[in-house]
Amino acid sequence: MPQALPTLPTLPAHPDPETDAVLDSGLLHELAHAFGGPFHFLLPHRFDANLTAFRTALDEAGVDGRVYYAKKANKAAAWIERCAATGAGVDVASLGELREALAHGVRGENIVVTGPAKNEELLRIAVLQGALTAVDSLDELDRIIALARTGAVRPARLLLRRLPPAQPHSRFGLDEAELEEALTRCVRAGDAVRMEGFSFHLSGYAVQPRADLAGQLVDLCLKARVLGLQADRISIGGGFAVDYAAADDWHAFLATQQPGHYHARKTFSADGFYPYHSPVAGAGALRAVLAAVPAAGRDSLGARLRETGTILLMEPGRALLDRAGASVFRVQGVKDRDDYAILTVDGTSLSLSEQWFNSEYLPDPVLVTPAGRAVGTGVHPACVGGATCLESDMLTWRKIPFPARPSAGDLLVYPNTAGYQMDSNESPFHDLPLPPKVVLETTEGRPRWRLDRRPAC
Repeated sequence: MPQALPTLPTLPAHPDPETDAVLDSGLLHELAHAFGGPFHFLLPHRFDANLTAFRTALDEAGVDGRVYYAKKANKAAAWIERCAATGAGVDVASLGELREALAHGVRGENIVVTGPAKNEELLRIAVLQGALTAVDSLDELDRIIALARTGAVRPARLLLRRLPPAQPHSRFGLDEAELEEALTRCVRAGDAVRMEGFSFHLSGYAVQPRADLAGQLVDLCLKARVLGLQADRISIGGGFAVDYAAADDWHAFLATQQPGHYHARKTFSADGFYPYHSPVAGAGALRAVLAAVPAAGRDSLGARLRETGTILLMEPGRALLDRAGASVFRVQGVKDRDDYAILTVDGTSLSLSEQWFNSEYLPDPVLVTPAGRAVGTGVHPACVGGATCLESDMLTWRKIPFPARPSAGDLLVYPNTAGYQMDSNESPFHDLPLPPKVVLETTEGRPRWRLDRRPAC
């Protein structure tokens, strides 16, 4: 039975006329019929716009910088195609990711290889293709030097990754003593390696810690240059948030949500949710980092980079995919409870996940009904379950106050899911097919579409 709207929290995504136009086009129902299951649609021009925004922030600060797309954020080939076309870099962490970036035309010199304890084949291909490798341990450095000395046609390009002092238990990076030894080994390696600078892996989105650690890396570059090493760049990794929802909506949601608003009185820790509103996000976060004054410094990080001739590298993933895609599921069953309904869709929660936090994906799904179906009035609360036989397979535990009673055949469109949510946890459990990705090209009329292209590597 309908329930009064004020009793249920909502979290609408920021208005997005381009996505709304896709929803209104009628195309999604045709694609759902054609695929017979869930799918994702991608908007590559949004990737281009986000990339441009990051590059503009660098230009405004007068800083020489490089943007590398963190491929782990979404497996689609469309983003790598855009990197190849625009000269952007790609951040990879596996042999498969490296091969796919190369297969789509990204030059080896525009690839940075990260990830802990890289295997021998990944290091070998990285060295041969001139990729830049973030070295995570002394034994990894030794293996790179050995590879460069045995058959490589060019020096091995590398960054030394520093262990963040504020996160001493991180499994990423070299501590101070290890960095000292790594510099010594790089000098001893001579022409076999080109030590281009330093990097770090820092959790969280806070601006000042990132600027502080970046300032320390600049100092390390100056020290390394005295030793005769190139050391002309630093990488500050990712950590650029996406702003999914308005501040008032986000704070109202946090203040209102309680176990009774969720199926089976599911509980979530409010501080475990991804911060779906972030006042400093995307390219704005980069501006803030560049404007911040590192600890024990007098000038901004941007000024420090300019003064020392240091290039700034970054590896955003989620932020380059902001508003660049959505996930579509078809309702295949509706089960009524006393005061809400349980919807079952034709896919699973593994294709819609916020994997880094104790959370589900919170922005409200949009109900899209077939043309001509009468939808009625009122508010119709419903949670959303997946098609597997697992009790925990819930896309949305929260009771969403839909403006119409959902029916079998309706579509649920989850907005802005390109950054991690689409495929980071996907699995063909129950032999259910993985949702295909559809690339949309905006035109004056109806959107054109094609399937995403992923080569066999």
